[in-house]
Amino acid sequence: MTANHPAKNAGRRRSWRAAVGLGCVTLLVLMSVTAWAGPAAELPASVRAALARSGVAESALSVSVEAIDPDAARPGTRSTSAPPPARTVLRWQATEPRNPASLMKLVTTFAALELLGPDFTWTNRVETTGRVHDGVLDGNLVLRGSGDPKLVVERLEALLAEVRAAGIVQVRGDIVLDGRIFEPVDPNPARFDDEPLRPYNARPEGLLINFKAVVYRFIPEPERGRARIDAQPPLAGVELPESVPLSTAPCGDWRARLRADFTDPDRVRFEGAYPLACGVREWPVAYPAPERYAPRVVEALWRAGGGTLTGRVRWIAPGEAPVTQPLLQARSLPLASIVADINKFSNNVMAQQLFLTLSAVEQGQGSFAASRERLRRWWQQRLGAVAEAPEIENGSGLSRHARLSAEALAAVLRAAVHSAVAEPFIDSLGVAGIDGTVARLRERRPDSPLLGRAWLKTGSLRDVAAIAGYVRSASDRLYAVVAIVNAPEAPAARPALDALLEWVAQDAPSPGRTQARALPQPEPATPDKPQATKSMTAGNMPEENLNDRSF
Repeated sequence: MTANHPAKNAGRRRSWRAAVGLGCVTLLVLMSVTAWAGPAAELPASVRAALARSGVAESALSVSVEAIDPDAARPGTRSTSAPPPARTVLRWQATEPRNPASLMKLVTTFAALELLGPDFTWTNRVETTGRVHDGVLDGNLVLRGSGDPKLVVERLEALLAEVRAAGIVQVRGDIVLDGRIFEPVDPNPARFDDEPLRPYNARPEGLLINFKAVVYRFIPEPERGRARIDAQPPLAGVELPESVPLSTAPCGDWRARLRADFTDPDRVRFEGAYPLACGVREWPVAYPAPERYAPRVVEALWRAGGGTLTGRVRWIAPGEAPVTQPLLQARSLPLASIVADINKFSNNVMAQQLFLTLSAVEQGQGSFAASRERLRRWWQQRLGAVAEAPEIENGSGLSRHARLSAEALAAVLRAAVHSAVAEPFIDSLGVAGIDGTVARLRERRPDSPLLGRAWLKTGSLRDVAAIAGYVRSASDRLYAVVAIVNAPEAPAARPALDALLEWVAQDAPSPGRTQARALPQPEPATPDKPQATKSMTAGNMPEENLNDRSF
């Protein structure tokens, strides 16, 4: 997805840097005269009404709304200790542990930014076990994974091209894949919700390639009565149909009309028809034999680039310890970019890769247990004085057991905005109505005061609806907002979350609070002084298929 250019949105939004008062003396001075009347004791009427319409009980909701203190955000006051005291606007069951779904990614990414640094990179290595002569390697080519969360097809193609440029075109041996930087995890992608073909269920791996997914693209050719099928990435040894018949049916549930059969990893079949009315569509599907995905992709790309292979592509065997010589190495994208993909598009497997990296960097090999311990220590030092630590399973929030209170997540948001990594953290959040999982807000509520004025992360499971982030109000005050609903009917509570955010955008009006004084409009953006927002993609995968849900 491509966000609107910042300069084209000058009248609707501005950089978070100005919103928190960085370098904005006028904002600091004028906000200091706003009256403060303490937190509200009940939910806003608009939120209560929306909950009533949804059938979700008020007891299922936890809320924390805090005003960000601009004085603590002055340049030079960045802190790695406990965050400043909260200026609470609304607390509603804020200490109740809830399943936060993908809001847990905010904990993982903030911790990683602080522990590893925004410029941290993963290093993938290529090694050999034999002599290289005249373009031939007499031995094995070893690809050692580093836990890189975003080794997508384009980057893998570039890596293999470097191998050929280094003088290896023919491998007289095997291509060996080594993902032992992480301890093995349960490889079953159906363990969470019995949906193994959903890309959001992909399991982490030390050498993760392209999120273990295949994107099928259907391109109608009416003159031939068919839809051409393009599948990416290529998979060696897999039989794929070239086309499927067209139908005159309405688009509707076009995937069901295709009558797809993915049960045989060696052969994909579409026994139905594709509706012409759908136009061009894409369908990302997790490969049904995930352990065979990386070898098949690597072999296909190696041969497609002109390389030859006498052996096979395989995973390194347990206990195998080849004596190797280094050939080359390739660094990943920087952590700041990875975090943006994780939070804007709620990419589960990337979040788990990052979470495992926390312990891999410290111990040489990553595991969920060791990463939970490292995060626990970080939390105790950073936030232990102000909030209870979360119960975290895998760092992504794709869990039935994870728990986090609204109060604790509000402390994370407060600490982040006053930290040295505030810029990459807040830039990683979706801009309401612009990008990420909150882009669709513009379609649902085209006149919302949140458009371009809120930086948000969503969370969704079948019984969870949640949202958290920062809202800049009509008076230019910045608020940190957390709202979590846990109930069987939770998805129906989304309008209540909308109502809460818009209440905050109006400076959280209540009978006991003096309204904030209006501030001058922000300085308009110009081509040489654009407002900050980022266009992020998640490799070549459509965002809606990598996250839990889109808000």
